[in-house]
Order: sequence, then structure tokens, then C-alpha cells
Amino acid sequence: MTGNRTSRTAPSASPRTARLAAAAALVLPLTATALVGTAAGPAAASPGTGPTAVVAMGDSYISGEAGRWKGNSLTNSGSRNGSDRAWVSGSSYDPSRVYGSTAGGCHRSDSSEVNSAAGIADTAINLACSGAVSDNVFRASNGGVAFKGEAPQADRLAAVAASHNVKMITLSIGGNDLGFADIISNCAYDFVLWNSYCHDDQQAAVNAKIDGVMTKVGKSVDEIRAVMSNAGYAAGDYQIVLQSYPSPIPRGTENRYTQSDWSRYNTGGCPFWNKDSDWARDSLVPQIANRLKGVATAKGVRFLDLRDMLQGREVCAKASRQVTSAQAPSATTSEWARWIDNNSTQGLVQESMHPNYYGQLALGRCLTLFAADGAGSKSCRNTAGGDHTGMYLAATP
Repeated sequence: MTGNRTSRTAPSASPRTARLAAAAALVLPLTATALVGTAAGPAAASPGTGPTAVVAMGDSYISGEAGRWKGNSLTNSGSRNGSDRAWVSGSSYDPSRVYGSTAGGCHRSDSSEVNSAAGIADTAINLACSGAVSDNVFRASNGGVAFKGEAPQADRLAAVAASHNVKMITLSIGGNDLGFADIISNCAYDFVLWNSYCHDDQQAAVNAKIDGVMTKVGKSVDEIRAVMSNAGYAAGDYQIVLQSYPSPIPRGTENRYTQSDWSRYNTGGCPFWNKDSDWARDSLVPQIANRLKGVATAKGVRFLDLRDMLQGREVCAKASRQVTSAQAPSATTSEWARWIDNNSTQGLVQESMHPNYYGQLALGRCLTLFAADGAGSKSCRNTAGGDHTGMYLAATP
């Protein structure tokens, strides 16, 4: 966002051009400094003889994208009222303080889900990468494709499985295969430029792709199993957890900005009509979650349902607030997702619409509870007015 506001009435050609460029540039890769930078380890060890490990694989929603931000602030200088964890001093920023060597690339943050989880294993290893699709998970020998200078994730998992005693592998994949970036871009276009809705044509596009996407998600699970079997692991030696995606935006009635004013975009950073917001929150996100649950059931792995995880903490939610000079960042009051930064004045556009630092702490708490729960599928939700420690498990819808 920017510090300068524009009115809803008759925006000039220049702001419209800027908004168009911003919408076109939206990249939403369905996206701790990595503890193992290359997934390579010491000499191979049999399962159970190395340090225990929990491993994250997949896309930006598990890599830690947006972990740089503690809420959203309209202040563009300094620490952005304390919300920018990459701030050094003056006007100096260093994203590697959050993303380590993956800054500008895979965006594996220090607060990512596996790094924020506790008590699961001795070591947390993050192989996930912002922007990854299913093909980037498969083994190279079975159609896998390298991404951002790294070998396919299943091949990197093989090195981890040889040097560690892997206890849990948690996977977030399918969003980029489905085209979340295009969905968000088109919906933003329709709010900012065309004064029309996106949900009808985007639902048709999702319906046309989703069967093929779920087939690839299933193959991702198969590839992980094959790697672990080849490394000498029995089925009972470890768990695979397939997880879904939370909605980063609220329902229309839960949005604190009226849709008839530019403030929903210029101030709030959530340029979506009520009907499109309702579709995303109550149709698209549940549809994807339900299909992922079906894959998990068919493949015999556990399922962590995150569809309601950000309820009341989404970008522009009435129950949350932006960070200001008078309202410091807080896990109990601030938003838990990154807004759409319309002109990249605060970091990268690819961070938009992802769980931020607080959201990732919450995801880590979800995984902690889920691991301790032992078996089956569960939904993870937050306690209104609480911080990440208020996360709790419930039955899946």
C-alpha cells in the first residue's frame, strides 16, 4: 500500500494505469531460515538412527512466504510502525533477516510452519518453495522439474531421509497448479477496473482444472512414499500430512471497508467485491479443502484442514486492525495475513495474500497440536481475541 490515498470518484488515467500494472503483477505462489539449506546431510543413516526430523514440502503456504510482516501498516518508512521484521535502520531493509539465503526466491522464513511448531522432532527441515507446483515435488526420474535452482523436492527429501530419522512430512501443494495467481489477479482487475464480478468465470476455470490438479497432488504423495520406501522406511515409521489452504480475505459482511469506496483497495489492501469475497471464502476455499481431503483419504495419509484458520484475522476483517503509531503489532489485534501491496512499496508483491508472521506462528501451533493428536484428520481454528497459543483442533467439516 502507499501512504497517499485516492478517492473513489473518477480516478485519473494515471492511477488506473498504476492499478492495472499492480493487478497484472500480482503473483500469489501458493507460497525460518531453512535449517538445512541444501537438504544434504552427513553419511547415510538407517531410519531411526539419525536425529529426528519434521519436513515441510510444497509451496509458499508452507515455505513461510510473508513471514517478514507483523500485521499491515500504511506507514512506508522505517519499521512501518514495527510491522516490518526486515528493517535494519533508517531506510535500510534486509529480507534475509527473515528469509535467509532464500530471500527473493523460495522465501523460507524463520517463522514458517515447521520452524514454529514445537515438540515434533529434533530438527525442522524446510524444502518448500514459494511458487512451486506439483511437478517441482516429483522425483526427476518420474517427471519432476527443478525450480529456482534447486532439484525437485522429492529428490532433496531422499538426502534428508538418509541422514535423519524423519517422523513427519507435511505437504501443501496444488494451489499454483490450480492457478491462484490468475484467480486473485482477475478478481482484483474486476474490482479496480472493470466494475464486474469474477466468481462466475473463475469458478468455471477451477472446475475445468481441479480433477487434473488433484491427480497431481495424489502423485506428489506417491512420490514422497516412494522416496521414503527406497530409503528403508516402513509405513509406520513416519507420517505424511496433506494440508489445505486458509482464506486470506473475509466474507463481505465481515469486511471493515465498504465496497463502494476505494478504501477497500487503497487503505485495506483487499480489492474484492462482496460477492467475490463470499465466493472465495465459502465456495472456493472449501471446494479445494474438500477435494484435498478426498486425496488424503484415498492415499491413506492424514489431512489438516486450514479453511477456517484465519477466521476474523483476514486482511480487512472487522475483528482485526491495521498497525499504526498508536496500535502496535499484536497477535491478538493485528491481521494475520499480508495485504495486496499495490505498488511494491513495502517488499515484494509475491508476499500478498499469505499468512504473515502471526499467521505462521498459528500454523506452527496447528501442526504441534495435530502431531500430538496422533491420527486422523482435523480442522484447525483460532480463538477470537487470542494469540497463536489459542489455536485448537476440531472435527473436519
